[in-house]
Amino acid sequence: MLDKFILEDILTRALKEDMPQGDITTDNLIDDDEIAKAVLVSKDEGIIAGIEVAKKAFQLLDENITFEENVKDGDYVKKGDIIARIEGKTKAILKAERTALNLLQRMSGIATKTHEFCQKVKDLPVKIVDTRKTTPGLRYLEKYAVRVGGGTNHRYCLSDGVLIKDNHISAAGSIKKAVEIIREKIPHTIKIEVETETLDQVREALEAGADIIMLDNMSREMMKEAVKIINKKALVEASGNVSLETVRDIALTGVDIISVGKLTHSVSAFDISLRFICG
Repeated sequence: MLDKFILEDILTRALKEDMPQGDITTDNLIDDDEIAKAVLVSKDEGIIAGIEVAKKAFQLLDENITFEENVKDGDYVKKGDIIARIEGKTKAILKAERTALNLLQRMSGIATKTHEFCQKVKDLPVKIVDTRKTTPGLRYLEKYAVRVGGGTNHRYCLSDGVLIKDNHISAAGSIKKAVEIIREKIPHTIKIEVETETLDQVREALEAGADIIMLDNMSREMMKEAVKIINKKALVEASGNVSLETVRDIALTGVDIISVGKLTHSVSAFDISLRFICG
């Protein structure tokens, strides 16, 4: 479920970015009272995410526009499928088209990629989660798309949870010291995660009482050994260079969570087009 206030804010900024002084082509070519019909057509195969986002983009420019969805978020579509039918002011459709498509295509690309990763490990007790490697200003929508694709969200932002990374450890002096300092200052309800690169760091994080231990860019053999060392005394997260080819092998090491930057930072947009129709 998308928060309507956050969604409107994102869309308003996006529309202003695209036409800060209006649409010089549409404003001078199309009459104010002209009505058009159009369809959103899939030119790809995969999971749709962002139907409500696209709908709201058009409605912000024409509150009386008709947007009839043929699919809902999470549905699988094929090339040629009609995603939605639109009828309303021609000007509004033309002005909102690119913003609506940009977001719908990116969100559907993320949902589709997430679904592919989840399918690789669907029979294993592991979660596929996203990262903060998102498009600035669009994290809210991109993390929603991950959930639509069957994934789970990692922390939303730096305020959400403690993640002590390599540079934090260097600044504090050690994992033990970093955990001690931060535990004194945060609420008891907040979990502490520590990034580790070696088995010695895994042992140190475990002894320091970390709730979650991240295994960063470790080999499969090291991951297996780390899981044995941790022995369910903390949640285990695998991270770093995870691909569709490697994700299942990583899951088989026994980790609880696999974080995948590729879900958002370099995903290909889903191909969708808007076509005007006659009659």
